[in-house]
Amino acid sequence: MLTVDYPEAEKVALVMDNLNTHTIGSLYEAFDPAEALALAQRLKIHHTPKHGSWLNIAEIELSALTRQCLDRRISDLDVLNTELAAWQAATNADQRQVDWQFTTDDARIKLRHLYPGY
Repeated sequence: MLTVDYPEAEKVALVMDNLNTHTIGSLYEAFDPAEALALAQRLKIHHTPKHGSWLNIAEIELSALTRQCLDRRISDLDVLNTELAAWQAATNADQRQVDWQFTTDDARIKLRHLYPGY
């Protein structure tokens, strides 16, 4: 994406969660060393707070789906789709929300280098 979408940009800010594979080292696994270094030098990486990213929320929902709906063998695609639709309808009807405990004020303290003037 850097070379296609942002060929002229000197630096690109990349926001990543804290997954253990999300490191600059991953570039060296995907590209030859010279290209990986060139890409790494153009990235400014900002990590999301641990246990506070959208990916964590998605993982929690997938875990709930697995425990509540997919904890058995379902051999028929039509039955699977019916079960998934019923689970989704019930989940959406609950209107559960995430209780974010990492506030904007907390972010300004923890990430003060990103908030000049605060």
